[in-house]
Amino acid sequence: MKPVINDTYEWEELIDMNLTNWDNYLSYQHQPGYDGSIPKNEKGEEITPIGLNNSSYNVFTTFKEGENTIIRNTGEYYGCLITKKEYANYHFQLKYKWGDKTWAYRKNLLKDSGILYHSVGPMGVEYWRSWMLSQEFQIMEGHTGDYWCQKNSAIDIRAYKPESILDPMAHKSQDYITLSMNSPYRNYCLRSGNYEKPDDEWNTLDLYCFDDKSLHVVNGEVVMILKNSRYIDEQGKEIPLTKGKIQLQSEAAEIFFKDIKIRNIKSLSIEQQKLF
Repeated sequence: MKPVINDTYEWEELIDMNLTNWDNYLSYQHQPGYDGSIPKNEKGEEITPIGLNNSSYNVFTTFKEGENTIIRNTGEYYGCLITKKEYANYHFQLKYKWGDKTWAYRKNLLKDSGILYHSVGPMGVEYWRSWMLSQEFQIMEGHTGDYWCQKNSAIDIRAYKPESILDPMAHKSQDYITLSMNSPYRNYCLRSGNYEKPDDEWNTLDLYCFDDKSLHVVNGEVVMILKNSRYIDEQGKEIPLTKGKIQLQSEAAEIFFKDIKIRNIKSLSIEQQKLF
């Protein structure tokens, strides 16, 4: 299903040279062998994360390419750009392409980033101590459109049930399975297919969120259908997770973003509703 092209869309542009719509947070430059604990220095002392809007680091910078403003994310440190505003019931769109650099932990791994949506609460609460509680639209070589739980989020996805150590894989023909840290299907789901372009070409990602539902769309192809977005609180109660900030991950790989924009929607299209 291709996103409907409509010139009357009232988009809010989220990119300018000074990144005025965004905060940024940086944690650490994670090393191979990282185990989820707070990194320590050579003396065995815990290292303090770099923190919020630290101007000493230039992980996120902008430049002009013709009429376009481009964000360069070096990926040197784990962290993210974070929208200053919260959003609900929206269509979010961006374009990305990979750079050449990888760092430390991902030096010999696939290039990685992501869109974290419905982001709420404090920074650095998940395994990598870098991001907010959220739902993830993965951006990764060969895996763009995958889903990850961040911290204690949960969601239901149309997907094939996994067998043995395999991961579930999304497909519109399947019933819903629950993804969470405590789910028998675990907290990760593969997209239904690979629709990525070569590393040096721009890819267009569309994220549709309405009420508790979301769609991951890669270069015009729906690769995942998700509903019942929620998180599990400390008492084990399920809490709806249907609005929040949007984070763009810095995850040890150089990546470029452009044409970042968002628009409010009053419903999913009839064609999109039929997917659920």
